[in-house]
Amino acid sequence: MLGFGVRKRRCKSKARRLAVGVLLTSFMVVLHCLSTPAVQQVNQQKVTVALSCSHRLSQTWVHNLTNSSQSRTSLSGECVPTVDIMFMKTHKSASSTLLNIIFRFGEKHGLKFAFPEGRNDFFYPSPFLCSQVKDYQPGVCFNILCNHMRFNEHEVAKLLPADAAYFTILRDPAELFESSFHYYSRAVPLTWGIRGDGKLAEFLREPLNYYTPGSYNSFYLKNLLFFDFGFDNNLEPDHPLVERGIQTLSQRFQLVLMAEHFEESLILLKDTLCWTMEDMLFFKLNARKDSSVSRLTPELRAKALEWNGADWRLYQHFNATFWVKVEAYGWARMEQEVKELRRRNAEMSAMCIEGGGAVEAGLIRDTDLLPWQPVGENSILGYNLRKNIDPKYRELCRKMLTPEIQYLSELGVNLWLTRLWGWLKDTIF
Repeated sequence: MLGFGVRKRRCKSKARRLAVGVLLTSFMVVLHCLSTPAVQQVNQQKVTVALSCSHRLSQTWVHNLTNSSQSRTSLSGECVPTVDIMFMKTHKSASSTLLNIIFRFGEKHGLKFAFPEGRNDFFYPSPFLCSQVKDYQPGVCFNILCNHMRFNEHEVAKLLPADAAYFTILRDPAELFESSFHYYSRAVPLTWGIRGDGKLAEFLREPLNYYTPGSYNSFYLKNLLFFDFGFDNNLEPDHPLVERGIQTLSQRFQLVLMAEHFEESLILLKDTLCWTMEDMLFFKLNARKDSSVSRLTPELRAKALEWNGADWRLYQHFNATFWVKVEAYGWARMEQEVKELRRRNAEMSAMCIEGGGAVEAGLIRDTDLLPWQPVGENSILGYNLRKNIDPKYRELCRKMLTPEIQYLSELGVNLWLTRLWGWLKDTIF
């Protein structure tokens, strides 16, 4: 009878968790429907791209640079720093670290961001629409577009000058799948029925037992990169539309960075945008603690790449073009620049970070530096700001350590929906 009672309590506990999960999922669907602008209200006619509001700023800035020790040249001689940019922020690909670099640059130079209203993304996973941008009107001028979205080139082009620089970042699809599977597992009902500790391995053993195209949040489990770029994530890798999508992105994005070669990517970005080494300084944000990472065996890695075949083709294509760009930049020059970036980052780490490294969420003293956590876990690491920092560098240190949500608030973004969801997930789970 005791064994029966224990089993009964466990069944009741599982039933309660399932009921809470169903209610929470339903609540988020309702929130999404209430907050997403109606597609039929958007004028789909082509809008003339606005002239940049940044050209005068750029010329003033260049004049200041050329009359100071901060001036720099490219292989082609003098270059003009780029201030009109579109960063396509992909999921789980070191994009939060890049976003911090962009936030700092835009804030430092008084650039105008195209931000969402009420949340930290542009109503993802709905395709991006200009109507999702705070204070958007046809012809209005923006410098920077960089928050999470599902890419929609036609709509994006309405916001930025025709000569804006487009760049993005990719991550090895097997590693990205592992990260996404862990981070979003409690937000994807398809995974709730997988039992045991080895959920990822069980899923990859027979994905079709658990995956249904079009199910709530199912895109997190298959070809997430391809989905982020606005394509059908359920296409087989040899489908003609996959190659067509890759070629479309090749024509649109001047630079595609690689998360596995982040420092080399930043050097190429610095050269492409004519920014300074100071602009590229970074601390790794949104990293997971080691205990939450599922190590992929060669067999699991092969299965993950096969399951995410469209992403794998996408990654292979741009990985090849990345190294062509590195070779054109110069191997010796790249090695020297990466070495300098590491030296500068090490200096900032010693100056800014207490203990010199990241700590678990429970050890972060300042809530303004506490990163957003996945549902039901505290697996994302953060930092503690050192005390007695030289006043000259204190503000830069703080900004480099500030997570995305808090930085968006500092930049004036209303995040009521994001904060409501955060309160609900932290309260219930």
